[in-house]
Amino acid sequence: MTEQSGLPLKVAIGNYGHTAALKNGGIGLAGIKPDFIEVTPIIAAFRRMVRDLEFDVCEMASATYMIAREAGLPVTALPVFTYRRFHHSGFVCRPDAGIRVPRDLEGKRVGVRAYSVTTGIWTRGILQNEYGVDLSKITWVVDDEEHVQSLQLPPNVVTAPAGHSLADLMAAGELQAAFTDNAGLGRSGAPKAGWQGAKLPESYVELFADAAHLEAEWFRKTGVYPVHSLIVVKNELLAKHPFIAKSLFDGLLQAKEIYLRQLQAGESVSDKDDLYRRMTALVGDPLPYGISNNRPAIEALVTYCLQQGLLKKRATPEELFLDPDKHG
Repeated sequence: MTEQSGLPLKVAIGNYGHTAALKNGGIGLAGIKPDFIEVTPIIAAFRRMVRDLEFDVCEMASATYMIAREAGLPVTALPVFTYRRFHHSGFVCRPDAGIRVPRDLEGKRVGVRAYSVTTGIWTRGILQNEYGVDLSKITWVVDDEEHVQSLQLPPNVVTAPAGHSLADLMAAGELQAAFTDNAGLGRSGAPKAGWQGAKLPESYVELFADAAHLEAEWFRKTGVYPVHSLIVVKNELLAKHPFIAKSLFDGLLQAKEIYLRQLQAGESVSDKDDLYRRMTALVGDPLPYGISNNRPAIEALVTYCLQQGLLKKRATPEELFLDPDKHG
């Protein structure tokens, strides 16, 4: 198959404002004939890619990629990040747990869907590095499998009893705090994915009541705009057809630029529009692509993964990501 005839690729990426023009055919991919595979929720594709290499191109959580790559998964990421958010919000406590400041979490039981979930890594990193919390003194309770099955977890990570969700355990007082997946939604928003469809009780309180202010301060201090999902490509395809890295990057970038113009015009495109408009006011480009634009975030996530026992060795951004302009 030559570049001119269109290389067929199985592609699994989510439906976002910034991928819409690519997925609906408004933007083409030079030399590629994409077969977009719909996976709902898209997080299910992450596990399928990690365990079975089911797709040629796939969205994947950033931390999952780093962990899976170190474990030998033959894929490489493009510096394209499909979701961004900050992480002082979305961590709630029971009002009777005696948690007033972050270090009060020590000695407590805290729920998180999986220990290696990217949201958990970011927030734990902030708790440790900004507030001096000893993460080893917290019992982390998980109720889902890790995407990377070979991952060896720290001894203070335990599995919730069978048949009991994190929401159940929190309601019963067996957890004192837990992560939600609010992604900026208010309490009137949709049920939180991390709560398996359960609505967040009004009595639970955010650990950081002034999260938006703290997030802005933290960004100005560190320059870190956290990354979540990214795009990976099978190594064998990159070796055989080097052009696909730049083709994918350019197409995704063009689709993003269309979305940013829609945001600027005030159009309603996706359920993340308000989030990214708020981010624009703080960070500028709410979806920056490329290695240099994301170096502080990539390096911070690697550091947090190392600190939390999820990686054994430090990798540089250049080792983790292809530079499309230098590849092919």
